[in-house]
Amino acid sequence: MGYFRFRKTFTILPGVRINLSKTGVSGSLGGRGATLNVGKRGEQVTLGIPGTGLSYRTPVGMTLFLILIGVVALIGIAYVISPTTVRALLHWWQPHWF
Repeated sequence: MGYFRFRKTFTILPGVRINLSKTGVSGSLGGRGATLNVGKRGEQVTLGIPGTGLSYRTPVGMTLFLILIGVVALIGIAYVISPTTVRALLHWWQPHWF
């Protein structure tokens, strides 16, 4: 038996998203390859290999969560000051296969 799903994502800043679904609201920080998700199921980190569909998701402890939030806050402040520099630094490691 099939069922309907609903999900809508709003991008606030590059790498910062608010996700709405029929089960609740969550937030995501990060991009392709590494994302911190905060929502109904708690804090989780997802690590993946972009373009392959392979990923690993695990819960994260409060200490690591607070450190990651601090890093994201610093990146956000830097983005307000110099968006092109932050974009370049956040994407330098991504492979350019095509």
